[in-house]
Amino acid sequence: MATDLLLFLPSFFLGIPSGHDFEFHVNSWMEVLSQWRLGILYPRWAALAHFGYGEARFIFYPPASWMLGATLGSFLPWTIVPAVYEWITLTLSGCSMFLLARRFMQRRDATFAAALYAVNPYHIVIVYWRSAFAELLVSALLPLLLLVLLRPEKNDRTAVLSLSLIVAGAWLTNIPAAVMLTYSLALLLVVAAVVRRSTWPLAIGSLAVLLGLSLAAFYVVPVLYEQKWVEIAQVLSPGVRPQDNFIFTTLHNPDHDRFNLLISLLSISEIVLLAFFWFLARPWRTRAPEFWLMLTAWSAASALLLSSLTLLLYRFLPEMRYVQLPLRWLLCLNVGFALLVTMASRRWLVRALACLAMLAVLAFVWHRVQPPWWDDSGDIAEMEDNQQEGSGYEGIDEYVPNGVDVYEIKKDARRVRFEGNGASRIRITQWGPESKSFSADVSQPGKLVLKLFNYPAWRVEVNSRPVQTGMLKLTGQMVIPVEAGDNQVRITFARTRDREIGALISFCTVILILGLLPFNRRIRRLSPR
Repeated sequence: MATDLLLFLPSFFLGIPSGHDFEFHVNSWMEVLSQWRLGILYPRWAALAHFGYGEARFIFYPPASWMLGATLGSFLPWTIVPAVYEWITLTLSGCSMFLLARRFMQRRDATFAAALYAVNPYHIVIVYWRSAFAELLVSALLPLLLLVLLRPEKNDRTAVLSLSLIVAGAWLTNIPAAVMLTYSLALLLVVAAVVRRSTWPLAIGSLAVLLGLSLAAFYVVPVLYEQKWVEIAQVLSPGVRPQDNFIFTTLHNPDHDRFNLLISLLSISEIVLLAFFWFLARPWRTRAPEFWLMLTAWSAASALLLSSLTLLLYRFLPEMRYVQLPLRWLLCLNVGFALLVTMASRRWLVRALACLAMLAVLAFVWHRVQPPWWDDSGDIAEMEDNQQEGSGYEGIDEYVPNGVDVYEIKKDARRVRFEGNGASRIRITQWGPESKSFSADVSQPGKLVLKLFNYPAWRVEVNSRPVQTGMLKLTGQMVIPVEAGDNQVRITFARTRDREIGALISFCTVILILGLLPFNRRIRRLSPR
């Protein structure tokens, strides 16, 4: 915990690190908190995104990170919430690494491995350059994969349950990192199957993945079903595709190329150091052969996936392209990095030199390649004011309905306007995130155009009768036909069938697990072990 705190010393003097995803996450946390205060416990629609037109952000972005951020924002000033979030996440990462390392090392060595993993070079990049808060949270789960697979007691039921919880946790936190974790689990299970000369680890792993996805079904099923309603292809637009982000790839875009150079220099430095310490740690091949082979295979695969040599894997392996940025494999690589540095030598001088070498690389890229970006309390206050005043914030292209061009919308558009001949009088009685109502007294039949994207989950009633809505080209605004006279309009964000099915699957899976726990305890009591 103290080591993690040292990581934030520069922010006390330079400001709040504002990386690539900083505004996306902080705006999400603020909006979730505001919806909680309105009684919406599980938000689905980000009403203030795209300056008030909204987007289906909370359907498609996993809930763990934005729930944690909003919880911290409920009792802490927003100026310190990002740092506290990162400190908690890094501490959890260190704790999970300590649990793993303690199985093979003395307490002092395990503590060093935990501290090194918590503040490893890529975590520092996330804190100061990327602000990838959800991705950082998944790093706390990665050491637990090895921990569960290397348990000395061969209790298959416990292994299945533990792995399923890890898989579910990853998918509820960050999709690219969840894809990496799932493939990492597959690789480690193959190594275990070869070492143990049994296919049983593969069966256990397959069951755990199925159970984990079932636990997360309340999130996963709506994502799979409703992705056809939005511009999800924007997730892989030029600049965020795997082929655009391998080490030392250039796109003749100064911002992209500078950051790619930064991460490439860091990656190569880590790989060289990791190979050096792997060579020094070879005695572990006989002391813990299965652990050694798993660590070697996982580290080698993570290093290889950073390069363009593996482009075909990203193209043809299922969902692998959604990793987007190969640099994310540094999350997995640093599990091996922290362990191998610790395993290679018990001499603190050697360990200190390794840490100093990586700090030197970070200092070089900080000053010579790309310095971090900084915000101050005024920038955070402006974000909060925009939310409280309802002016909103910039959204994400892939979460808007199909056919919408977000660059055509007008920020200052009226919430409701009448299109047609004759006079109109509109009175808004409610304009909440998931429920809106207003009256429109018009002298002639016409259409009401709303400052709201026409997402299929919206249900519209005019004078208590359901109506079929339309959508304006390019802007994607909802269009409601009305007759002459007084029209009472009510709009609600309905619970769609896919969400009901996903929630039912998750509920049944939890009941199944709870039902099997007493049976598992009875088996343990009867076991000769």
